[in-house]
Amino acid sequence: MNETIFQETTSDITVRVRPEYLDEQSDPDQGNYAWAYHVRIENNGNRIVQLLSRHWKIADSHGSCQEIIGDGIVGHQPTLGPGDSFEYTSGTPLAAPSGFMSGVFHMISEDGTRFDVAVPAFALDGPGPCGAIH
Repeated sequence: MNETIFQETTSDITVRVRPEYLDEQSDPDQGNYAWAYHVRIENNGNRIVQLLSRHWKIADSHGSCQEIIGDGIVGHQPTLGPGDSFEYTSGTPLAAPSGFMSGVFHMISEDGTRFDVAVPAFALDGPGPCGAIH
């Protein structure tokens, strides 16, 4: 199991992502590979912020790319006070044994200032010779 954690901090908001290959939901013989990704968003600043929307970019090792834009995350638009955090798990399928994701969370602070928080690019490496290097 991949325990690599990818991390980035923007405007006092830290985003940590831990991807996980889902062997039981993948079927490599059919070209179907599934991943979960576990995300933790931490407010290390001194202002209240709310996550409004997300913009993901997903690419696989075959060169296929897609973008996902939408309100909130997993049905929530969490508000984080100073020191608060929010965690969630989501997933994505790919038609290739590896790829990567990156993104942006669109946020607003309590004074109405809008800003973007970068989600670090993270690897989606399946098992086998095209997967992670050990």
